[in-house]
Amino acid sequence: MPRLFTGLEIPPDISQSLSMLRGGLPGGRWVDPENYHVTLRFIGDIDDDVAREIAGSLERIDRQPFEVTLQGLSSFGGKKPRAVVACVAPTRPLMELQAEHERLMRRFGLEPEGRKFIPHVTLARLRDASSRDVADYLSVRGYFPAKRFVASRFVLFSSRASVGGGPYVVEDSYGLSPVEPDRGAQRRYFIS
Repeated sequence: MPRLFTGLEIPPDISQSLSMLRGGLPGGRWVDPENYHVTLRFIGDIDDDVAREIAGSLERIDRQPFEVTLQGLSSFGGKKPRAVVACVAPTRPLMELQAEHERLMRRFGLEPEGRKFIPHVTLARLRDASSRDVADYLSVRGYFPAKRFVASRFVLFSSRASVGGGPYVVEDSYGLSPVEPDRGAQRRYFIS
């Protein structure tokens, strides 16, 4: 049974930049840069037949490429921090793509996602890190200049049960299609 999720890949240059933020946090298990991603929808452990059906249905998603902006660091877990993340701006195209993934997975009978979608890239998973250590880390490294890229596809990832996440494998990719200009509509404005 594969463990699947959909997401956006992080370009290598941005992954490299984010990897420079590693270290200096007791109890942090740092995610390998090649495993950085923005999760759109966790699917979970499913049988191969359903996995094939889901993979086929993702091909019907018709969205345009959009800009993704990463800026700043945060943590999840409050007084019991569990992760350090790079924040991703929740733009309308990103939120709509995620919502479409959510609707699609619910049609396959998956339970609704239990938490509100907060787009992010997990940099470290935390075990026994104090909220003070996390606050100190974020005060030193929490700000970095915005990093932007254009998401031109989303992918179906599989993962192996492991501590700390990864390695993740791209099982399939789905291109986001730019809108083709309507040549007839353009000509209409030039008729004298």
